[in-house]
Amino acid sequence: QVHLVEFGGGSVQPGGSLRLSCTASASHSDIGTIGWFRQTPGKRRELVAGIDRRGVTVYIDPVKGRFTISRDNAKNSVYLQMDDLKPEDTAVYYCAASLSSLSASYYYSEVSYAYWGQGTQVTVSS
Repeated sequence: QVHLVEFGGGSVQPGGSLRLSCTASASHSDIGTIGWFRQTPGKRRELVAGIDRRGVTVYIDPVKGRFTISRDNAKNSVYLQMDDLKPEDTAVYYCAASLSSLSASYYYSEVSYAYWGQGTQVTVSS
């Protein structure tokens, strides 16, 4: 069993930055892929970014160049640095873990991840 806890959500003005953290109870050597998803009311969760144990990353187009995902295996943590935030980035953000190193196409599917955090709210508003 893997427990994930997110930190770092909050409210920020457009153009601002936030850094989300996700800490896992299991050793990161046991975790293949971690993804950051987000969800707004009435919509499905969508992948924002993902990273596998080799450091291979995937981003959706709307966040490329603004968000950076990174992984610190020694701290069992994954981070999502979010810069130049926009109102459309407002959502509940979740981290999710798979024990497998996923091929790129599988990063985007919720069902690829067996473990989920509780979510953290990010609000971007002036």
